[in-house]
Amino acid sequence: MILVYPPVAKPSEAPAGLARLAGALNLHGVEHHIIDANLEGMLHILKRAPVMPERPYDTWTSRAIRNRSRNLTSLKNPALYLNADRYKRAVLDLNRVIEVSAKKDELSLSIVNFRHAHLSPLMSSDLIKAAEEPESNPFYLYFSERLQSLIELTRPAVVGFSLNYLSQALCTFAMAGFLRRDFPGLKVVLGGGLVTSWMNRPQWKNPFGGLVDLLVAGPGEHHLLSIAGVQHESGKVHFTPHYDLCGDGYIAPGFILPYSASMGCYWNRCSFCPERAEDNPYIPIPVDRVLGDLACLIESRRPLLIHFLDNALSPSILKGLALNPHGIPWYGFARIGKDLTDIDFCRALKRSGCVMLKLGLESGDQDVLDRLEKGIDLTTASRALSTLRKAGIATYVYLLFGTPSETLASARKTLGFIVRHGQEIGFLNLAMFNMPAHGPEADGTRTRSFYEGDLFLYTDFVHPHGWNRKKVRHFLANEFRTEKSVASILQRDPPFFTSNHAPFFAMRQE
Repeated sequence: MILVYPPVAKPSEAPAGLARLAGALNLHGVEHHIIDANLEGMLHILKRAPVMPERPYDTWTSRAIRNRSRNLTSLKNPALYLNADRYKRAVLDLNRVIEVSAKKDELSLSIVNFRHAHLSPLMSSDLIKAAEEPESNPFYLYFSERLQSLIELTRPAVVGFSLNYLSQALCTFAMAGFLRRDFPGLKVVLGGGLVTSWMNRPQWKNPFGGLVDLLVAGPGEHHLLSIAGVQHESGKVHFTPHYDLCGDGYIAPGFILPYSASMGCYWNRCSFCPERAEDNPYIPIPVDRVLGDLACLIESRRPLLIHFLDNALSPSILKGLALNPHGIPWYGFARIGKDLTDIDFCRALKRSGCVMLKLGLESGDQDVLDRLEKGIDLTTASRALSTLRKAGIATYVYLLFGTPSETLASARKTLGFIVRHGQEIGFLNLAMFNMPAHGPEADGTRTRSFYEGDLFLYTDFVHPHGWNRKKVRHFLANEFRTEKSVASILQRDPPFFTSNHAPFFAMRQE
């Protein structure tokens, strides 16, 4: 069995989904191989960029190609993260090499994204076209040789793909099409977060028959074990991840250990939440099992950083981490609540290794938060930001603009809140609201399509207050981003890698 993580996603850490699958297969003695085609494909493109092209490069591109090996090496050195300007130059130069290496009129490729001018990941017919013409994919030279070599060596019966993001979809189907054409006897399985979202849509019908043998929604461990003919405990929902087959070479100053202590969201009350729209249950892993997993994984992998992938770390997990420090820096999402206003608790989190918390504030207007059912009190949020700063924990604050209850006046309240707390916020993420197309709230709203396609998950809508996307963009560009204290926060955000590399800057500042 071969498991593949396809391009394109941030190449900074191992694919957690495949590590969980590997944990289940490894426990039951099923032979398997993991290919992080995202990382390998990116490195392949970086290495093959010609130094002397047919047409001369501009000065920036020539410098970027000349220094690509040095920049890649420097991004794996913790010392680089002491100098934000040198870091940004290294990342932007690497991205420049990737851009020009795959430069065609219809293709746009970066470290974190892939787009095609004529093929959309939102249309099943376009994904099938990508499968029919795998040679047109910018990673074809890499994956055709890599897959063929491993298939001929190991003779697998199954190749599975973990498709989580739209930026991976076209590459995933190009690889599946290559397999279907050159190895028609192989069973092709498709799973991952994006596939789960597709299959949770109302009236879902599989448009990929003949290309993909099996589509898997949700955790895929039991499906793969059944395919392998293994008798197993069907009620078991958690297997300790296994990262030994995921390889190395990630663009980070050390091994980042991604880990999920739960599936779904324990709050699960926010309006317009994709988790609610898809009716995903909350399934926590017992705290003692989480702590046991971490102890084993730390012993075997010696990570530089732990990345908790949960939608929000539950209070019980936070308390468990605070009471059982493991000596490794960590970060993840947490809900803003009273526990984060307790200086003793926050200092205990700090001692446990917490270097940064990602906080979904969304708005600085209490009325908007109440209408979104966020369960966040702005007075508590203010105290939490202050307390976390005193404890030495950095914050990465997420804001959401253009929700149905927001107005220009509301957005300005958010701006005011950020200005007042500018010294307590480490990083900011500004997002435009997208309404889940199949959530309960969409039924009572006038909606209209963003794009053509049968696989869309979000929809545009007529804003009840006229606060449309054009006005939101104008506000963000001309008022929010230009405010001096906000601009200084935004300038700290690591380009492309954003929150995945932000903890390293927080660690360097200690």
